[in-house]
Amino acid sequence: MRANLKQARQAAGLTQKQVAEYLGITENAYQQIEYGKRIGRIDTWDRLEDLFSIHQRILREILSSPHDTTKNPETCSK
Repeated sequence: MRANLKQARQAAGLTQKQVAEYLGITENAYQQIEYGKRIGRIDTWDRLEDLFSIHQRILREILSSPHDTTKNPETCSK
């Protein structure tokens, strides 16, 4: 999940639907971007960066779950 993107959206007081409308994409497409299931186009990230005034590298960061051993080596079995 892209927690930074979700937090930025919530801090701005916007719904997923409102952000999707701003971007000109479907709510489902935006949800997939926020959930980390879809990458999203570069122009989408440019617009999100403008909307939230947060660098897109921060917004794009995907937080791994504690059970995801491919992204969190501290949870790997020895």
